[in-house]
Amino acid sequence: MVREQYTTTTPGTCLERPKNEYIYKIGIYGWRKRCLYLFVLHLLIILVVNFSLTIWILKVMWFSPTGMGHLRVTKEGLRLEGESEFLFPLYAKEIHSRMDSSLLLQSTHNVTVNARNSNGEVTGRLNVGPKMVEFHSQQFQINSKDGKPLFTVDENEVVIGTDKLRVTGPEGALFEHSVETPLVKAEAFKQLRLESPTRSLSMDAPRGINIKAQAGNIEALSQMDIKLHSSDGVLLLDAETVRLPKLPEGVRGGSGISQGLYEICVCPDGKLYLSVAGVGSTCQEYSRVCQ
Repeated sequence: MVREQYTTTTPGTCLERPKNEYIYKIGIYGWRKRCLYLFVLHLLIILVVNFSLTIWILKVMWFSPTGMGHLRVTKEGLRLEGESEFLFPLYAKEIHSRMDSSLLLQSTHNVTVNARNSNGEVTGRLNVGPKMVEFHSQQFQINSKDGKPLFTVDENEVVIGTDKLRVTGPEGALFEHSVETPLVKAEAFKQLRLESPTRSLSMDAPRGINIKAQAGNIEALSQMDIKLHSSDGVLLLDAETVRLPKLPEGVRGGSGISQGLYEICVCPDGKLYLSVAGVGSTCQEYSRVCQ
């Protein structure tokens, strides 16, 4: 501190003012002052660089009051224009494209869409891979634009809701179990073939089975037996000509000129055979064919 002395004198008296014993200069001088200026200059340079980088980032990333780049924040959610790449999983409630364009999901490996419940457990999964498309859920259903179910699959059955199911493969359709349908029809000018290579083929209907060929023949081929059975009705063969070309021929049953005519005979067990026609019946009850 500066200590000052005060002396009272009378007029005409001359006294010398005592010198200050301690004098301190207030402020920063020397190398400290230069270091302070250098530090302030360094901070100013850092501030200018940070401000320039911030402006550059805002310009490059296209920051705006409504969003960033092609990403816009709207009242309905986020709107993303153009192509985008996601490096990590994307969680969204709804994803849809613009009205005038389609939605494209593309990946170098596969595209997986998961549906979770409130506990975070996966309840449905759609996996589109390079070789196979997998769907894991309790039920898979495809609807038309009107909401009509077109195709439904669950653990118990497969339901096709369209009016017509068309199979265009050259080998047709292969069913390992039963098929229930009101109509089986071939394409125009094509043949319809129902075949069971190693097992039996059965057609059942509570009110009848109608087999019709409007412009061709109907053939039933079997390596073993073909049985036509009616429990309550009759077996009716209604045609202009009924031919049984490979029936066995019996011995001549009586005299007379047959003129190339034959008679159909029935054995007691129901077997049919041909017998040369005569004046009377040439069928024999104990024919050699019936034994």
